[in-house]
Amino acid sequence: MNFDALFSPESVAVVGASRTEKKFGHTVLNNLIQGGFKGRIIPINPAIDELLGLPCYPSLTEYGNEVDLVVVTLPQSQVKAVVAESGKVKAKAMIVAASGFREAGPEGAALEQEIVELCQRKNIRLLGPNCLGLINTEHRLNCSFAGEIPESGGLSIFSQSGALCSVMLDHAADRNLGIAKMISIGNKADISAVDVLSYLAKDEQTKVIVGYLEDIARRKNFVKAAEDAASQKPVIILKSGTTKAGVKAAASHTGILASGDSAYGAAFKRSGVIRADSFEALFDSALALSMQPLPKGKNVLVITNSGGPAILAADAIELAGMNVVELDKETLQEGQLLDHVSETSSIEVLGDVDSDRYAGAIKMAQADPKVDAIMVILTPKIMSRPEEIVRAIAASIDGIKPLVAIFMGGSDVLPARKDIAAAGLPDYETPERAVSALKGMLEYATWKQRPPRSVTRFRVNRRRVERILTRRQRTGRLQLGEVKGKAILGAYGFHTPEGGLASSAEEAQEIAERIGFPVAMKIVSPDIVHKSDLGGVFLNVTNSETTEDTYDLMTLKIRKKVPQARIEGVYVEKMVSKGLEVIIGMTRDPQFGPMLMFGLGGIFVEVMKDVTFYLAPITEQEAIQMLKSTKSYAMLEGRRGNDGVDLSAIASGLQRISQLTTDFPQILELDINPFIVGDFGSEPVVADARMTLAPLPKEE
Repeated sequence: MNFDALFSPESVAVVGASRTEKKFGHTVLNNLIQGGFKGRIIPINPAIDELLGLPCYPSLTEYGNEVDLVVVTLPQSQVKAVVAESGKVKAKAMIVAASGFREAGPEGAALEQEIVELCQRKNIRLLGPNCLGLINTEHRLNCSFAGEIPESGGLSIFSQSGALCSVMLDHAADRNLGIAKMISIGNKADISAVDVLSYLAKDEQTKVIVGYLEDIARRKNFVKAAEDAASQKPVIILKSGTTKAGVKAAASHTGILASGDSAYGAAFKRSGVIRADSFEALFDSALALSMQPLPKGKNVLVITNSGGPAILAADAIELAGMNVVELDKETLQEGQLLDHVSETSSIEVLGDVDSDRYAGAIKMAQADPKVDAIMVILTPKIMSRPEEIVRAIAASIDGIKPLVAIFMGGSDVLPARKDIAAAGLPDYETPERAVSALKGMLEYATWKQRPPRSVTRFRVNRRRVERILTRRQRTGRLQLGEVKGKAILGAYGFHTPEGGLASSAEEAQEIAERIGFPVAMKIVSPDIVHKSDLGGVFLNVTNSETTEDTYDLMTLKIRKKVPQARIEGVYVEKMVSKGLEVIIGMTRDPQFGPMLMFGLGGIFVEVMKDVTFYLAPITEQEAIQMLKSTKSYAMLEGRRGNDGVDLSAIASGLQRISQLTTDFPQILELDINPFIVGDFGSEPVVADARMTLAPLPKEE
């Protein structure tokens, strides 16, 4: 996609140029001139002959020559006429600043669509409407309503919110971050986040991409564009406007636990996007990634002149899944720092610290192969000279390992904070913020080092599943309970206990005697989703007489509690051996597609909601990563005296669900709960399952 006319035009027309300084038409024209744009600038206003030293034309057609980029600063009611006129001067791109379009209601949305269609017919690419414009420092192009053109650098910014574009530019200037591009995409009527990511991925000036989004259209295209961009440079995005609306009707645990936010989180993980959870974190990550190399591992050394902040840092490092480095005595002795190590394993350079001691500690850390990242903390003390320490730090770093600085305090460290920004080092006010930035760097480095994606295809009985699903869709019975759910999963290689559906107490007894005691007995009804809540599950039934009694008692209770429920019978199956209960499942996002879920069973899923989501299809490595990203992963590994389970068996189950739900898009939700896993080498068992299907499309 060629965006030359937008980002590096040879001519720019400002339609609605104005003498009034506070009007948009004056601001954008002045910004173009003051920014140093070398191309032709054409003010358009029928009431003015000359403006800011430039000849002014009544209209684009009166100007008469071709124009690359048209910036419209008029109200929304006049935009359509300008688009029509722009076609006559063969404009290739347009920026529309006016609001009052889709964001204002149905009438505005209809007008926006008319303008988009008119632009498409005239081969004009549209940025906006309802946007701040754009900046390209390399081309000295400031086609925006922001302030003066920023210093040139490697950070590119895009945002749905024009106001946040201005805030980002201010933050970047305050942090000494130079700007490559600033793009306010506004309503994204034509040019979207997908287009911007695709352009910035190839832009040589851009080294780091930072974005703010409220919604994402063309979601599958977004994942591909973001993945292409992240494979070349860091992409950090703050996504707001997440909501649980749309999942309230979900029948499965997976659907209930999913939210609108889950899909975005899964998409960002797949594509390598670093997700910021706040505006503060957005620029914290941008600061570190713009100024420092990526870490090669998760071992962090803390250098500090105070013990308290070091403990805060150590806690934050461990909670983030990284390690506080423990240096050996020989290394410390060589660096003359043996007497300056605290119980938190940080190097505490003591309150009477001087710049030489900080410099020595940094050089030693850079030489130690066990250290992957360095955190330098300075707190205000009477004997400290922050400016000297900053100069020593800047002179000591070799640029091979990332170093983040935490200058804690106010007026005493403020001059040093400015110096450290000028030295090209990321600085944070608290250890927690620095650790969060390091964590984002580590996750991105790990993603970049991932092996090539290779999705395993298992041998399955696809025709059997197709027959079951087609029959249920034709009859309109879209909720699949345990019996049909297990039949489908069995066709895709899952192990299900031997069992059968009984329609009488006598038949239940026959099945139990055939498969052997003990057995489990479960009510089967298309109207009952959560059987155990209604007394529809009995476990460890040990003899024939109890089997008959259980059948009669269970059906009687259910008929009393849910008289309208259709009871198809009782499913009798062999009791499953003990193991760890986990839940795996899928819920289908309307645009991102099948979204896989994993979590530990019981309280972990019901109360703590310790689950993780990932977009299908997944590789084996991604399945393992799903397990590792839960807080309960330690229980799976078997730490602290607990026996571990076969992680590869769970990963295989997730991959099989991935294959099933990509093969059959009519499956909207799926739950295997519980999925019982045991020691390494043992076969996991599907203890219960349910699915929800989409209705057949209506014939026109």
